[in-house]
Amino acid sequence: MRPQREAVVTTRAVQVERVPDGTPFELPSGTQVQITQALGSAFTLAAGGQLVRRKGSDADAIGKPVPVAVQVPADVGRDDVRGLVWQTLKTCYDPEIPIDIVELGLVYVCDVLPIDEERFRVSIKLTLTAPGCGMGQTIVDDVYAKLLALPRVAEVDVELVFDPPWDRYRLSEAARLSLGL
Repeated sequence: MRPQREAVVTTRAVQVERVPDGTPFELPSGTQVQITQALGSAFTLAAGGQLVRRKGSDADAIGKPVPVAVQVPADVGRDDVRGLVWQTLKTCYDPEIPIDIVELGLVYVCDVLPIDEERFRVSIKLTLTAPGCGMGQTIVDDVYAKLLALPRVAEVDVELVFDPPWDRYRLSEAARLSLGL
């Protein structure tokens, strides 16, 4: 079933990235767009026959509230950090597919290693559904920023890899059902 699109008009000029190549450009005020995806902390819009991604911090430009970040308790226990990292990864979405990167099977490695008694280093290896996708750096940046904002996470390394290549068998059962596969 195709998600319902919502037609809106930009209330001010806003920077966006073209999907799938990631080229930045500005949508002028008064541009008619359709919201095709409002997941995680960004919006995917159809504008002038193409898809664009806009940061959630610019939500007011389409009359929407800024997406709320995952609520994290300040007193995260040492044993809770790994679960919190995975929970946070599930808030990162491919701009073209309304499924998070964990359910898409894009996360190949997630190491949460202690630096000392209080701080952790997170090392992520992830891939893309297609090696030529220009949104790779956008997804990497989203993962990096969200993980580094977590309590007790002091260092984050996100590496984009293509070996082994992604295929649809990496999709979770829920993702397959959502995509009708």
